[in-house]
Amino acid sequence: MTPQPTQLSPLARFEKILVASDSSSFSADAVNVAIAMSAKAHANLYPFTMVLTNPEYEIVAPELLQKATDDARKHLETIVTAATRKKVAATPVLRSGDSPHEEIVAAAEEINTDLIVMGQQGRRRLARMMVGHATVSVIAAAKCSVLSVPVGGRMWEKRILLATDGSRFSDAAAVSAARIAHCCEVPVTVVSALVPSHSEQRQQEGREAVERTTAQLRNEGLRADGVTLAGEADDVIIRLTEEQDADLIVVGTYGRTGFGKVLVGSVCERVIGKSKCPVLVVKA
Repeated sequence: MTPQPTQLSPLARFEKILVASDSSSFSADAVNVAIAMSAKAHANLYPFTMVLTNPEYEIVAPELLQKATDDARKHLETIVTAATRKKVAATPVLRSGDSPHEEIVAAAEEINTDLIVMGQQGRRRLARMMVGHATVSVIAAAKCSVLSVPVGGRMWEKRILLATDGSRFSDAAAVSAARIAHCCEVPVTVVSALVPSHSEQRQQEGREAVERTTAQLRNEGLRADGVTLAGEADDVIIRLTEEQDADLIVVGTYGRTGFGKVLVGSVCERVIGKSKCPVLVVKA
């Protein structure tokens, strides 16, 4: 019998999922993935949006602020309705402020969410703050894991690509990848990049990490294989994702204040920027 590493939820700690969204088409795929993942995990979904404002704006243009607030509520109602159709319990979250990434993180902490789901683009001013720097800022500041969904990203159903560097933070990512693989019944490919500038010892640690992680996944009854490839880490991850037709990338991070060290430097940021599929950044 295949072992099931699950308690309460098939995705273990993924029991409360917050999805950050505006009403643009760029966040629609993130919402769809969040609903699908919540359905798989039997998780509670928290659709989030915000009204960009500040004290001066509230005084000068109260009518415009009220309209923006009404539009935001309607947008959240649309997401709740879509979630309900999939039998997902959804609680809308509406906040106001001038910093989307700060409000997203604050809401996630108040709710004690296990996962934040974000699209990579938004619209107008909100767009400029919710992509690139803002995504990085959320990953850096959030206590929980973050799933970044690009435009065109879909719920995974083919293969998970798990990137490892042999650290305990990669081990945490492996745990999440295993849980998702069990729940979604998909295979896992474990990869480590043999970066040319790294020492032979460090490259050997990468090889051993792939062998160890692959064996652990197989011991849990999962279909898993391991690969080591020479090249820069982000290039290796993206290339193998395309070659393996993987539709979810899982990576680990050093935690709340160490995003600069994610998978060696800014590798994670570059992977998110290049990937055509969702990227899950797991907090240790």
